[in-house]
Amino acid sequence: MAAPRWLTDDEQRAWRAYVESTKLVFDLIDRQLQRDADMPHAYWEILVRLSERPDRRLRMSELADVTRSSRSRLSHAVARLEERGWVEREDCETDRRGSFAVLTDAGHAALVAAAPGHVEQVREVLVDRLGPERLAELGRISTALLEGLAAEGHTPNGAA
Repeated sequence: MAAPRWLTDDEQRAWRAYVESTKLVFDLIDRQLQRDADMPHAYWEILVRLSERPDRRLRMSELADVTRSSRSRLSHAVARLEERGWVEREDCETDRRGSFAVLTDAGHAALVAAAPGHVEQVREVLVDRLGPERLAELGRISTALLEGLAAEGHTPNGAA
């Protein structure tokens, strides 16, 4: 068995800065959404994904994939969104085991109401802080990571 390839000091600094900065950015985004819209970022992501569809609906399995969530975690979140009247589930007529999550008018209104504060927070903690050139660089780096991992067969829910 080969010896592990330990990170150099520079690699370790870059890795830790990446991990700490992404955790802090998502924590700040989540806190703003909780404070101003009474929803965690995970709920925001579900509402956004549904709103981007012309019919505001997605199969639950597809919604789990695009939100990078386990099926059980997504089901729990959708149940909470149903309690708020923001999402409804519909049975799939062609597959008895499948169902759809559908964004309601109330859910769309909640998303629209939360959007200005959310966008301002994203600008404050990321976009304006980096500026156009570094933001474009971050986009290229993130795309390279996503494409490389996808090419290796890594799926949204963590399986390879």
